[in-house]
Amino acid sequence: MPKKHWKTEPDQKDFEGAANYLSLILPAPAVGATVAALRTAPLAHGEASDLLRASALRLLGDDDALVRKDLAKVKKGEKLSPVLLVRGSLASSVPLTVADGYHRICASYAVDEDELVPYRIVDLP
Repeated sequence: MPKKHWKTEPDQKDFEGAANYLSLILPAPAVGATVAALRTAPLAHGEASDLLRASALRLLGDDDALVRKDLAKVKKGEKLSPVLLVRGSLASSVPLTVADGYHRICASYAVDEDELVPYRIVDLP
């Protein structure tokens, strides 16, 4: 499968997905402020394994339908959108929150565990 399978900017639907997910765990004003901050946050890069460890999420395999869908995109030469993250707190035992892109992180690991995953990260407002 090809390397460099990432876009440089998140898709609009990713911000909408992040808002939908965050609305389950944050009050509405915090959701709006967090998504607004994600829209302007700079792009950073990190290893998929580190993102998974910091979020306390397990690596999903290609038996997961959404991971399989992302792997198929990469195989066709389509690029994946950067992931959207909310910083956790080690002092408070709050893990990193993957607001959008969990399956893309797992798919990227399957393609090339050494390739860096692009992400935008913000603190809670």
